[in-house]
Amino acid sequence: MEPSNAGRPKNRKEQIIRFLNRYSVFFHALLSCALCLFIESASRHSVLKAFDFMINSPLVFLYNSLIIFVTFLIVYFFKRRLLVRVLISGLWIFLGTINGILLLARVTPFGYTDLKLVKDLFAMQNNYFNIYQEVAVIFVVIAFILFNIWVWKKGPKYQGNVNRILAMIILASSFIWLPLVTNAAVHTNLLTEYFDNIAEGYEKYGFVYGFSTSVVDRGMGKPKNYSKETIENIESTVTTPDTIYANATDQDTPNIIVVLLESFIDPSHVTFLECSEDPIPNFHNLTKNYTTGYLEVPVVGAGTANTEFEILTGMNMKYFGTGEYPYKTILKKTSCESIASDLADLGYGTHVVHNNTASFYSRSNAFSMMGFDTFTSKELLNISELTPLGTWSTDHVLLGAVNDSLNSTPDRSDLVYTITVQGHGTYPTERIIENPEIKVSGADTPEKNYQWEYYINQIHEVDKFIGDLVDMLSKRDEKTMLVLFGDHLPSLDLTDKDMQKGSVFMTKYATWNNFDLKKQDENLTSYQLLASITDKIGIHEGTIFRYHQSAMGTPDYETNLEQLQYDILYGKRYAYNEEDRYPASDLVMGVNEITITNTQYTADGMLSVSGSNFTQSCKIYVNGEKRDTRFISTNLLKTDLSEIKAGDVITVNALGSKSTILRSSNEYVLKDD
Repeated sequence: MEPSNAGRPKNRKEQIIRFLNRYSVFFHALLSCALCLFIESASRHSVLKAFDFMINSPLVFLYNSLIIFVTFLIVYFFKRRLLVRVLISGLWIFLGTINGILLLARVTPFGYTDLKLVKDLFAMQNNYFNIYQEVAVIFVVIAFILFNIWVWKKGPKYQGNVNRILAMIILASSFIWLPLVTNAAVHTNLLTEYFDNIAEGYEKYGFVYGFSTSVVDRGMGKPKNYSKETIENIESTVTTPDTIYANATDQDTPNIIVVLLESFIDPSHVTFLECSEDPIPNFHNLTKNYTTGYLEVPVVGAGTANTEFEILTGMNMKYFGTGEYPYKTILKKTSCESIASDLADLGYGTHVVHNNTASFYSRSNAFSMMGFDTFTSKELLNISELTPLGTWSTDHVLLGAVNDSLNSTPDRSDLVYTITVQGHGTYPTERIIENPEIKVSGADTPEKNYQWEYYINQIHEVDKFIGDLVDMLSKRDEKTMLVLFGDHLPSLDLTDKDMQKGSVFMTKYATWNNFDLKKQDENLTSYQLLASITDKIGIHEGTIFRYHQSAMGTPDYETNLEQLQYDILYGKRYAYNEEDRYPASDLVMGVNEITITNTQYTADGMLSVSGSNFTQSCKIYVNGEKRDTRFISTNLLKTDLSEIKAGDVITVNALGSKSTILRSSNEYVLKDD
């Protein structure tokens, strides 16, 4: 009698599938290591560097592979195991590839919070990627989807019984033993819980671990001993000088202009760089004659919003999770005391001006949560000049916006927070400016010299803006304090040894005033800057800022700052007697009214709309419906006459992303011509 073939594989293919299923755990381990190697190759832009990481840090490499391995435990819940493996592998390949691509344009690696910025990046595609790159990404995504459909239809299915209870027990156990392994690795210094330098942290400890920490370690953990008593004890130690301004209608109360200089550094602090002349003479004149110092910022190469958050709130990004942007997380739902809300308590008008979009970094929401009155964004500015690459607005358009903000509240003093953009990357590797005003040398290659030459000539233009801003403010008959600071180094592969100060986290700040304030140079962190400045001019307002002014240099300074910061953002708000003392403001977009004064039928079959303060983002609406609009000037728009008649209601709306209406004009009823 011949042996039965029941239950045996019928062909070579089935034998292989059965073998792979039997030893799937082992093959998942191999696949995890292979994926980890691919991810590190993409992140480091070098297969050799990835192998170097694997060989010189084998335990760290294996730990990263272990995280990937844990995700493959999901496979055992399904019969279509190949399809699930492909999906999981595709996800990891996608994350690693995106990180590699991002690191070509910036220094900060890819983190979980970046996923919340995707729509912002797509809204600004010309600034970050071109149409060909966008098409390539879409093509790859579609191809991957089609491949998965093919695997679903044609791929093998597991023929045994799926024991989902066992699979659940195994997967659930990973939530116990993986944290134990992680803690052991941290306690033996194999890993670290906090990255002082995110870029170096990802490089030293691997992308998978770095990205994973950005997923699970978000927000602020509750500090040890947090309680009402702790907060009251901290506040009881805060001493406040007597020289407090009563309100912003006092003639002696100064305007405060705070300017974030995008990617701005002092080129003389780059050890290898040589310039044909001083590219930032106006900035240097301020540092020579007024209070200045180094500024330690929390990011390098990118992450403007986090330096901005520290500046405006006095809070320390160190206490947040890896790669987090509070603008995209906690400030989405929680209001936050800031320099704006503090000065508003004194009666200040509080404004923001920025020559970029209102939605980027969710700024329009964040500025409302921080208590600003108005926000004049790119959509509300008449931008006519762009950088040589055509990617960013030049900064001189901000002069008029600052002036308009100051004029909008003539009966009181103002805070005007100004965000520039001209120094922003990317920086081309070929010569774009034919006859650059500043010639640059000293970099390793001609391509890098071209990048530096482009960057230096852009911040040279920014320096001209600084000079013109000081000139404009000096002509106003108002007491004024000006503070300017670089938010981070440019994304030009700088290292600590390239910097005169020995750190890529050091920029400079400069000040100017027209009331003979004593020059008192001081090196600060970005979260200390405005507390120090307001202290020097006699303003002592706000929970966090008063704390800085009183406690800087004391033994428990950082510990108590963490307690206050947690209390305000995540805790019971004991500092506010458990009240919402600083609610979000009703942020108004822009300070200038958009007005319609007249309409006219033209001979070419168009309707012209005359008025004031029109911008390229303005669209004509007829009875609430958006029309194709031609921008002619700040006083004239046109649209075609089809389906327009006497009695229709005409408005002009300034639009943001997704056609969000930022500001509207008066309603104008169309008359017979």
